[in-house]
Amino acid sequence: MNSEAIDKYLLKMTPARTGVLCEMEAYGKRRGFPMIGPLAGRLLYQLARSIKAKRIIELGSGFGYSAMWFAMAAGPKGHLILTDNDSANRDAALEFFKRARLRCTIEYHVGDALEIAKGISKKCDILLNDIDKKDYPETIPIAARLVRKEGLFITDNLIWSGRVMNSRQDRQTKAIVDFTRRLYRDERFFTTIMPLRDGIAIATRR
Repeated sequence: MNSEAIDKYLLKMTPARTGVLCEMEAYGKRRGFPMIGPLAGRLLYQLARSIKAKRIIELGSGFGYSAMWFAMAAGPKGHLILTDNDSANRDAALEFFKRARLRCTIEYHVGDALEIAKGISKKCDILLNDIDKKDYPETIPIAARLVRKEGLFITDNLIWSGRVMNSRQDRQTKAIVDFTRRLYRDERFFTTIMPLRDGIAIATRR
């Protein structure tokens, strides 16, 4: 059975989202916008709750779908720092957050995620990586600096629709493979890749 069939089965079994989350999924679908989706969203929520995460940084936030799951997990004491290079995504995200009546604190920075991250000094509980794939390898030292001990460094798209297994690889695919190899070998993290949806790496900071 292929992964697409498995995803369809899991989506069928997953409880339906309501309210703003449902609207965000429809928004992303209408625009053909790549997002983590509800299967990964539920995982992010569960991981955040499991370590009582309050301070969360996202490198690549889009219109805020993953941040919505994190915000629900973090609660009113949560502090989210979001990044994206498109101000339209920021505006859409902030509108969704407003309508969802989120009570946590949210900073949304527009610009290069790597440069923004370099300006952050305070450690976080979770760092989510979902930027341009060609830049993935550069996120490892950033995560090592910013993620607190026993915190999580989470990265999306490590299966990359199976392209990571192709003999011929483009620049983005090569960067994902390089990132994966480096992360597994990095002794600052203990890493597991879950083949959920498009592949999610969960790396615990040692």
